[in-house]
Amino acid sequence: MRKIAAVGDRDSVLGFKALSIDVYPVTNDEEAARTVFALAREEYAVIFITEQAAQGIGDMIDRFKTAPYPAIIPIPSNQGTLGLGMEMLKKNVEKALGADILFGKEDE
Repeated sequence: MRKIAAVGDRDSVLGFKALSIDVYPVTNDEEAARTVFALAREEYAVIFITEQAAQGIGDMIDRFKTAPYPAIIPIPSNQGTLGLGMEMLKKNVEKALGADILFGKEDE
Protein backbone atom coordinates (compact mmCIF):
# COMPACT_ATOMS: atom_id res chain seq x y z
CA MET A 1 0.00 0.00 0.00
CA ARG A 2 1.33 3.44 -0.94
CA LYS A 3 1.67 6.04 1.78
CA ILE A 4 0.65 9.70 2.04
CA ALA A 5 2.62 12.44 3.82
CA ALA A 6 2.19 16.09 4.75
CA VAL A 7 5.23 18.38 4.93
CA GLY A 8 5.32 21.93 6.25
CA ASP A 9 5.29 23.99 9.40
CA ARG A 10 4.10 22.11 12.47
CA ASP A 11 0.85 24.04 12.97
CA SER A 12 -0.22 23.55 9.35
CA VAL A 13 0.42 19.81 9.03
CA LEU A 14 -0.45 18.50 12.49
CA GLY A 15 -4.15 18.15 11.63
CA PHE A 16 -3.32 15.62 8.91
CA LYS A 17 -2.55 13.07 11.64
CA ALA A 18 -6.30 12.78 12.27
CA LEU A 19 -6.62 11.48 8.68
CA SER A 20 -3.86 8.86 9.24
CA ILE A 21 -1.48 10.84 7.03
CA ASP A 22 2.19 10.79 8.04
CA VAL A 23 3.25 14.25 9.23
CA TYR A 24 6.71 15.78 8.76
CA PRO A 25 7.13 19.23 10.30
CA VAL A 26 9.97 21.28 8.79
CA THR A 27 11.37 24.69 9.69
CA ASN A 28 13.52 25.65 6.69
CA ASP A 29 14.15 24.98 2.99
CA GLU A 30 17.04 22.57 3.57
CA GLU A 31 14.98 20.45 5.94
CA ALA A 32 12.01 20.52 3.53
CA ALA A 33 14.18 19.41 0.58
CA ARG A 34 15.77 16.60 2.59
CA THR A 35 12.37 15.42 3.80
CA VAL A 36 10.71 15.43 0.35
CA PHE A 37 13.68 13.58 -1.16
CA ALA A 38 13.59 10.96 1.62
CA LEU A 39 9.83 10.49 1.27
CA ALA A 40 10.17 10.03 -2.49
CA ARG A 41 12.81 7.35 -1.91
CA GLU A 42 10.49 5.64 0.58
CA GLU A 43 7.90 5.37 -2.22
CA TYR A 44 5.26 7.72 -0.85
CA ALA A 45 2.47 8.09 -3.42
CA VAL A 46 1.32 11.56 -2.39
CA ILE A 47 3.17 14.33 -0.59
CA PHE A 48 1.14 17.34 0.48
CA ILE A 49 3.47 20.28 1.10
CA THR A 50 2.57 23.74 2.32
CA GLU A 51 3.06 26.45 -0.26
CA GLN A 52 5.51 28.21 2.05
CA ALA A 53 7.69 25.09 2.27
CA ALA A 54 7.35 24.37 -1.47
CA GLN A 55 8.28 27.91 -2.48
CA GLY A 56 11.88 27.47 -1.35
CA ILE A 57 12.42 24.04 -2.93
CA GLY A 58 10.96 24.45 -6.41
CA ASP A 59 13.96 22.74 -8.02
CA MET A 60 13.49 19.67 -5.82
CA ILE A 61 9.78 19.50 -6.64
CA ASP A 62 10.51 19.89 -10.38
CA ARG A 63 12.59 16.69 -10.27
CA PHE A 64 9.45 14.68 -9.64
CA LYS A 65 7.08 16.36 -12.13
CA THR A 66 7.49 13.67 -14.79
CA ALA A 67 7.63 10.72 -12.37
CA PRO A 68 4.43 8.81 -11.64
CA TYR A 69 5.19 8.91 -7.91
CA PRO A 70 5.19 10.85 -5.73
CA ALA A 71 2.51 13.37 -6.60
CA ILE A 72 3.68 16.51 -4.80
CA ILE A 73 0.72 18.75 -4.08
CA PRO A 74 1.17 22.28 -2.68
CA ILE A 75 -1.48 23.27 -0.17
CA PRO A 76 -2.13 26.51 1.71
CA SER A 77 -0.71 26.72 5.20
CA ASN A 78 -2.55 27.94 8.26
CA GLN A 79 -1.22 31.42 7.33
CA GLY A 80 -3.11 31.44 4.02
CA THR A 81 -2.27 30.82 0.40
CA LEU A 82 0.49 32.15 -1.82
CA GLY A 83 -1.33 31.01 -4.97
CA LEU A 84 1.46 28.52 -5.72
CA GLY A 85 -0.82 25.47 -5.78
CA MET A 86 -3.30 27.10 -8.16
CA GLU A 87 -0.46 28.35 -10.40
CA MET A 88 1.01 24.83 -10.65
CA LEU A 89 -2.41 23.38 -11.43
CA LYS A 90 -3.00 26.03 -14.09
CA LYS A 91 0.36 25.31 -15.77
CA ASN A 92 -0.31 21.56 -15.79
CA VAL A 93 -3.75 22.05 -17.33
CA GLU A 94 -2.34 24.41 -19.97
CA LYS A 95 0.43 21.95 -20.81
CA ALA A 96 -1.99 19.05 -21.11
CA LEU A 97 -4.73 20.82 -23.06
CA GLY A 98 -3.01 23.76 -24.73
CA ALA A 99 -5.60 26.10 -23.23
CA ASP A 100 -6.35 27.61 -19.87
CA ILE A 101 -9.77 26.12 -19.11
CA LEU A 102 -9.57 27.35 -15.52
CA PHE A 103 -9.43 31.04 -16.39
CA GLY A 104 -10.48 31.02 -20.05
CA LYS A 105 -7.26 32.11 -21.78
CA GLU A 106 -5.94 30.15 -24.77
CA ASP A 107 -2.26 29.51 -25.57
CA GLU A 108 -1.03 31.36 -28.61
